[in-house]
Amino acid sequence: MTPTAVALLGFAAWTILMVMLLGLFRTGLVFAGKKKANEFRATGEDLGSFGYRATRAHANCYENLPVAAAVMLYAIATNQTAITDPFAMAFLGLRLAQSSVHLLSTARPMVLIRFALYIGQNAILILWILSLAHLL
Repeated sequence: MTPTAVALLGFAAWTILMVMLLGLFRTGLVFAGKKKANEFRATGEDLGSFGYRATRAHANCYENLPVAAAVMLYAIATNQTAITDPFAMAFLGLRLAQSSVHLLSTARPMVLIRFALYIGQNAILILWILSLAHLL
């Protein structure tokens, strides 16, 4: 399996892990009698600080997975993973770090770190797109 395939599978797995974390958090609230199973807001605003951050971290994954998947799948389908492989694990590491920082805190320094991690991912995607389009 190429690093690109590992990164793609890893991003998908991470997204599932994020939804499982959120589901377990919500289930805990239901079993503790703090919430009814049918009264959760999709935005996570009603879940307190950690629940809101977990909701947003999960949403950020599913919002960004399609573009990343399209680029990596294109590289795989056109046998051009030599372009994406060198930064594939860095891309995945940046994604995991961004979500982890998101779960930890929304303090200003952490938000700036999270944004830097996000910019890193997008810089890699832009590099890949330009290289795959043979513009670099």
